[in-house]
Amino acid sequence: MSTPVARSVPAAIRSVLARDRWALAGTVTVVVIGLVAIFANVLTAIEGHDPYTYDATALDPNTGLPAGSFGGVSAEHWFGVEPLTGRDLFAIVVHGARTSFLIGLLATLVSIGLGVLVGAAAGYLGGWIDRVITWSADVFLGFPYLVFMIALGAVVPAEFPRALLLIVVIGFFGWPSTARIVRAQVLTLKERNFVKAARVLGASPWQVFRTELLPNLWGPVLVMATLSVPGKIGLEAALSFLGVGVLPPTPSWGRSISAAIDWVSVDPAYLFFPGLALFAVTWGFNALGDGLRDALDPRSVTRR
Repeated sequence: MSTPVARSVPAAIRSVLARDRWALAGTVTVVVIGLVAIFANVLTAIEGHDPYTYDATALDPNTGLPAGSFGGVSAEHWFGVEPLTGRDLFAIVVHGARTSFLIGLLATLVSIGLGVLVGAAAGYLGGWIDRVITWSADVFLGFPYLVFMIALGAVVPAEFPRALLLIVVIGFFGWPSTARIVRAQVLTLKERNFVKAARVLGASPWQVFRTELLPNLWGPVLVMATLSVPGKIGLEAALSFLGVGVLPPTPSWGRSISAAIDWVSVDPAYLFFPGLALFAVTWGFNALGDGLRDALDPRSVTRR
C-alpha cells in the first residue's frame, strides 16, 4: 500500500536543490569531496606523491620546516609538505578524506539502522518493550561515551583494524537520538488508517513495518542521516586528534590537525588545509541536511 508521504521524498529533494542555494552548494561540496576521496589514488598519482614517503629535500636543512613560502606550496607540492618529514600534504589531505568519509558514512549507517529498528519497535509494539528501549536510550544519551571511546582505543590491540573499531563504536553510541525521533513518528503513523487497515487484514508486525511504516520514515531518516554524518566525521577527527583514532601512517584529518597545532605559528599551511577540508565537509552536510529538513517538514521553518 503506497502512501503520498513516501512518494513525496524524491520530489522534495529535487525541490530543495532547485530553490535552496545553500543546500545546493552543500550538496556540491559533499559530492566534490566525496569524489576526491574515491579518486584519491588518481589525484595523488597526477601530483606525483603519496602520503607515506618522506622527502628531506623538500625541507629546510637547518629548521626542518618546509622549504619555500606558505608551507612549501609549489607546482610539485600543491598543499606544501609536512614539517620534519617532508610528506606531501595534498596526498595526506585527500587520503584523509577517504578515511573520514569511510568512517563517517558507515558509522552513520550503523547508528541509523539501529535507531530505526529500535525506535520503530518501541513505537509500534509499545508496552514493556517501549519502556525498556526508552530507558536504555536515556542511559546511552547520558553516558560519557567519549571517555569510553578514548579508554577503549587505548586498550584495544594495535592489530585490530582501527577503522572497524571506530565505525562500530561511533555507530553504536549514535542510535538513541535516531530511535527517539523514529519512535515519535511511529506513534503517529500507527494511528493512521492505512496502518490500521494492514493490521485488520492480518499483516504481521514485520510486514506492517516494512510495507507501511518504513516508506513513510524515509524523509525524517534521510534528514537525520545527512545531519548525523558531519558529527560522526568530527568525532573521528576528535579521536584521532587525541591519539586514539586511526593509527599512523594511515592519513587522518584529525591527526594532521593535532600535529599542526605545534607548528601553527611558523607553518600555518600545515593546519589550514586539513582544517579547511574538515570545515568544508561539515558545512556541506549541515547545509544539505537543513535544506532537506525544511523541504520535508515545512513546519521546521516556522519554528526557527
